[in-house]
Amino acid sequence: MIEIIPAIDLIDGQCVRLRRGDYGQVTRYSSDPLAVASSFRDAGITRLHLVDLDGAKSGAPCNLSVLERIAAHTSLRIEFGGGIKSSQSVADVLGAGAAHVIIGSAAVKQPELMDRWLAEYGPERVILGADIRGGLVSVSGWLEDSSLSVADVFNRFIPSGLSQAIVTEISRDGMLAGPDFNLYSGLKDRFPAVCLTASGGVTTMADIARLQSLGIERAIVGKALYEGRISLTDISRFISQAI
Repeated sequence: MIEIIPAIDLIDGQCVRLRRGDYGQVTRYSSDPLAVASSFRDAGITRLHLVDLDGAKSGAPCNLSVLERIAAHTSLRIEFGGGIKSSQSVADVLGAGAAHVIIGSAAVKQPELMDRWLAEYGPERVILGADIRGGLVSVSGWLEDSSLSVADVFNRFIPSGLSQAIVTEISRDGMLAGPDFNLYSGLKDRFPAVCLTASGGVTTMADIARLQSLGIERAIVGKALYEGRISLTDISRFISQAI
């Protein structure tokens, strides 16, 4: 059964969403991320996708206090990303209560660091974050494109133990236009051993059902949840059917 993971994106400690990764198109949804996270927990959700957009832009985590509060006051397993580019940042994020770190730009720009973290913390705790635009991996808070495809990055780190990846199609993120099913189907066919999380464009429960039919293990839900296209009741019902 596919796992549904709600997202909280942070700017200045507040819950926000961007359109297509554009920092100039910000919608603010809540000034209390802990209350939002608690509502997810109360719906039976067990995992949270927490993204530090300030950190992604600046190059170091900026919202660790929010992570600490959510970790201390909920039982959610938190995967945290945004600006994790040094061993100190990895230690800080895990020390603040995250169960998993998401490594994006550093994996592309300093792959030897990703190798080290996979070895030191294990592939269960270190997740690759691959954000795709025009078929290439984007870095630095989606502000810069690399010359690598997601397959290139997978092939680079699978020998180092990579077993989990979050793949975001930037052009669909925050657009409520549906996921890129062909992208995820192709990746699952080519890399069946990698646990894939689909991110970007998930708009309806039907989208989630289709991702599940493709063998995708996890799906992140962001704007669709905040805009009411998918409700916590929908997710609770889905979880209860899986039990």
